[in-house]
Amino acid sequence: MKQYLASTAKAQRNKGFAKKTFASLRLCGGCLIFSLALSLPLPLWADESLPGQSLESLLDFARDNNPELAAMRYEADAAGERIAPAGAFADPKLRTEFRDITRFGEQNATLSPSRVGSTRYLLMQDLPWYGKRELKQGVAEMEAEAAQGRARGTWADIAARIKVAHTQRYVVQHNEQLAREILDLMSRLEKIAQVRYASGLAAQQDVIRAQVEQTGMRNDLIMLENENNLLRARLNALLSRPIVARLADAERLRPIPAPARLDFTTLENRLRGRNPQLFTEEARIKSAEKTRELTYKNRYPDLTFGVSPIQYQNAVKEWEVMLELTIPLQQSSRRAQERESESMLSAAHSRKEAAANQLLGELAENLSGIEAARRIETLTTRSLLPQAELTFKAALAGYETGKVDFATVLEAQRQIRQARQNLLKAQSDAQMRLAEIEKLLGEEL
Repeated sequence: MKQYLASTAKAQRNKGFAKKTFASLRLCGGCLIFSLALSLPLPLWADESLPGQSLESLLDFARDNNPELAAMRYEADAAGERIAPAGAFADPKLRTEFRDITRFGEQNATLSPSRVGSTRYLLMQDLPWYGKRELKQGVAEMEAEAAQGRARGTWADIAARIKVAHTQRYVVQHNEQLAREILDLMSRLEKIAQVRYASGLAAQQDVIRAQVEQTGMRNDLIMLENENNLLRARLNALLSRPIVARLADAERLRPIPAPARLDFTTLENRLRGRNPQLFTEEARIKSAEKTRELTYKNRYPDLTFGVSPIQYQNAVKEWEVMLELTIPLQQSSRRAQERESESMLSAAHSRKEAAANQLLGELAENLSGIEAARRIETLTTRSLLPQAELTFKAALAGYETGKVDFATVLEAQRQIRQARQNLLKAQSDAQMRLAEIEKLLGEEL
């Protein structure tokens, strides 16, 4: 009888402990659901002295330190310095001729102007046909503009890569935060399962499944940590920092522009006017047009003008004027050059048209992607997350009363995690689409 009473009291104590533990689990689950219900995860505090807390800090750092961008800027500056030489006259030439250096054999050979028979000084200047210098300078100007366009395109590409990496870091870090919260919940669930098993209210399988879930979460944390390290190395390479240097945690994402600002027609006009690739192709078209005009100018001769004083002993007693011109006789060669210039101009037009078609297709694709991500985010926030929360609450209450099994609780927790991950994925997809659109436009929205 005493043993029976003792076992009954022990069972009552275990039930009381189980109820307290269930209450603790409910509080923990409620806190988890509250944090998961937020549209954005709780902020990760970061050291403000390090880049990485915001996208703007990364872009500012890269704009000042990225070596690839610096190289393109230097190349653009070098192309700009070619404009003045392209339109300048060629350097004049001076020729000196010592005539009759032996004075009809009366003296030894000498190069003294006062002792030779005569000395002729010829100063010559090459003069291209009218308009050729201006066309050469125009070609150099267009090539400088093309170099500027390539520099802008390089920055647009670097900025897009930084935006994508920053978004990926944000997602990885907040997935890691979510995984730690769920790991803590699973640890508490394991304790509850152990109590129920000790009380004979649950099978040992519940405890084992809780432990398996924790092991899986720890494995996910290892993978997320590795991915975070890879993204940090990628960003440091873009920022020209040591690969293992610390970065602040990604605290926030940029807001997505309102749908009114993402109108295709408006963005199409901005793309045609601001896209670095189209800007470069337009400069190449203008360069090809000027090259064609210059090729047709080669039908006309170039001139060389010269002035020549002639010295006898110690006095200049004669003056000569010289005019030299090229004779454009190789007409077949020139016609081939003209046809080449026409073909190059047509090719430049075709390249621009092909680039515009491709870019507009990418613009439409990314706009559609942003709209889809926006709708998924709205659906997840307003419907899927609340439904997952209710399911988890119901499963937790049912497990407490023995109406549902442990697998139902696990499935409900997975649904919340999946909904939260879907929300993060929708936000990251929208950010990446926005980065691609800004890359196409060559400027921020």
